Amino acid sequence: MKRPFEEIVAEHGPTVLRVCRALLARPDADDAWSETFLAALRAYPDLTANANIEAWLVTIAHRKAIDARRAESRRAAPVAVAAEPPSAVGGWEPLDGDLWAALGALPTKQRQAVAYHHVAGLSYAEVAALVGGSTDAARRAAHDGIRALRRRYLNSATVPPQKES
Repeated sequence: MKRPFEEIVAEHGPTVLRVCRALLARPDADDAWSETFLAALRAYPDLTANANIEAWLVTIAHRKAIDARRAESRRAAPVAVAAEPPSAVGGWEPLDGDLWAALGALPTKQRQAVAYHHVAGLSYAEVAALVGGSTDAARRAAHDGIRALRRRYLNSATVPPQKES
């Protein structure tokens, strides 16, 4: 017997939200999260009992993020940005806005690989299946993305001088 869908949302909602926010700016990320779970709710009755639910949800979120990016390219740019209300989804908010901005500045493949592997915890094979390409290419994209993030933070961090013994 399958678990109630609300348990699936409670368990995997924060991970899917982090993935959506790693791939998209607000409010598109929050919309993609909602659309992910609406689509998942419709498809949940047909899901096999032994399916990897988290990978399944991240796959749906990936597709919703692609749809949001396509829609963004067709949308007019606003002249002023309204303040955003805090999100109530899972009670999770990023602690370091600069880190999320740096993640958003990565090339698409690197951002996706970092989000899917390091944020959602998918294997490199699952990442490759989502974004296309080989497992090695997914591993390389994630590595390059993390290296770029580290380089940005190491260059901006102030390191205290070491005491000599």
